[in-house]
Amino acid sequence: MIGVETTRLFTVGVFQDVAWAVKGLDALIGAGFPPESLTIIAKEGADISTLVERTFGSAGERLDVAGIGAIVARGPMVDALQGSGRDLPKLGLAGTMRRVGFQAHDGRIFETLTGRGGVLVAIRTEPRAADALAILHSYGGGNAAIGAWTGKV
Repeated sequence: MIGVETTRLFTVGVFQDVAWAVKGLDALIGAGFPPESLTIIAKEGADISTLVERTFGSAGERLDVAGIGAIVARGPMVDALQGSGRDLPKLGLAGTMRRVGFQAHDGRIFETLTGRGGVLVAIRTEPRAADALAILHSYGGGNAAIGAWTGKV
């Protein structure tokens, strides 16, 4: 069983496409969330590669992930999902989201939406989780949620 790593909790949402993700990411950065706190995971494509480079200043990692296929991923949540066994490709999002505080059913939802072309955006946010959640909702981040958040609104 995959355990929850309580020092790596994230707020996550899935945007329907790159255009919506750009708006959400710009709003997050404008609200003071630094790029190094952000994660992007999406199906591989030129527009995603451009978005990752625009956001982080360098390319993302290409992985073949169960349940999705070829993805481009970058950010702190990627390492947390990989775990010590580097098994994100084998287990997929559905099998690894517990590592960042989500239930298995949340992982299946995120995996399905990302597999359909959505752009998953995650923010390492414990002190400002409610702020990140509000921004994700405001800019179209579907199924936005805080993973096992222990703070208060």
